[in-house]
Amino acid sequence: MRYAILLMGAPYSHQASHSALRFAHAVLARGHHLEAVFFYHDGVYNAARLAAPPQDEPHLVDAWMAIASEHRVALQVCIAAALRRGLLDEREAARHGKDGVSVEPPFELTGLGQLIDLGTRCDRLITFGP
Repeated sequence: MRYAILLMGAPYSHQASHSALRFAHAVLARGHHLEAVFFYHDGVYNAARLAAPPQDEPHLVDAWMAIASEHRVALQVCIAAALRRGLLDEREAARHGKDGVSVEPPFELTGLGQLIDLGTRCDRLITFGP
């Protein structure tokens, strides 16, 4: 079965990020395919490369990056939501004349069309929000 996740909750503010991560691990452990995770609304903060949680808390950004590299899961970040919240990749930082980059691969800034595409290609699109 092909799954996709829509994550709309900020890390460390809501349970949504932790629940989505546990769900992703469960889907993969059962041999299903996780096509992508789409980060939307405050969920885009899961892609913030400058996050530095205390050592006794899970590092959610690193956990998503590990899933992407180990299982070839696309990490798609809504570009409009990210830009509103100050999250930029190299291309967008240059385009807007900003000095810093706060989103790096494997996270990819994409549009809502990607989310619609996931909804049509996958058997299940599971949403986690606040």
